[in-house]
Amino acid sequence: MDVIVNIATGFMSWFKAGGETLWGWVIGSVVIDEATGAPTLSIGMIPQILCLLTFMNSIILLIGEDKVNNFAQKLTKNMILRYTLFPLIALIFLCNPMMYTFGRFVEEKYKPSFYDATVSMCHPVTGLFPHANAGELFVFNGIAAGITSLGLNQMDLAVRYFICGIIVILLRGILCQMIYFRIDPRYTSTGKLKAAQQA
Repeated sequence: MDVIVNIATGFMSWFKAGGETLWGWVIGSVVIDEATGAPTLSIGMIPQILCLLTFMNSIILLIGEDKVNNFAQKLTKNMILRYTLFPLIALIFLCNPMMYTFGRFVEEKYKPSFYDATVSMCHPVTGLFPHANAGELFVFNGIAAGITSLGLNQMDLAVRYFICGIIVILLRGILCQMIYFRIDPRYTSTGKLKAAQQA
């Protein structure tokens, strides 16, 4: 009987720890200012994410969905913008996993590369835009915990992580596009349809 009780207690302790973590994300924590001794309540992650989502959706509604669609189609004509700015806009405005719906603005032959670039930006974006991929924020928070324990600024890490992510998604998008054109028999290495496919 003791074994069953211990298993049940251990099992429930997971949910207790999860609840405490969630409570910390909602409420935040009280920080005591060393200079004044005054307590300050820090805002938790969940209210911040909800506010960012509301803000992004409001921008789309204010601009208008048609204008956003036209802008997106123009943006995907340029290779550099298609694999840097466009995935970033999709991720920030629509978040993971809805960001992949931006693939509808991309020509069919570029969709694999767009997906590769977009999925590769999911982690680097979390430091600056936690709402974009909130389900995997623990990756950035785990790294940031080590940085903050050393007394370093977490935002420096977030900016560097973001810049590195932009470089990586550009390289991955271009390389994936080149590989796709090589292995798909319908296209030449430059992405043009072969003569047999045009007829």
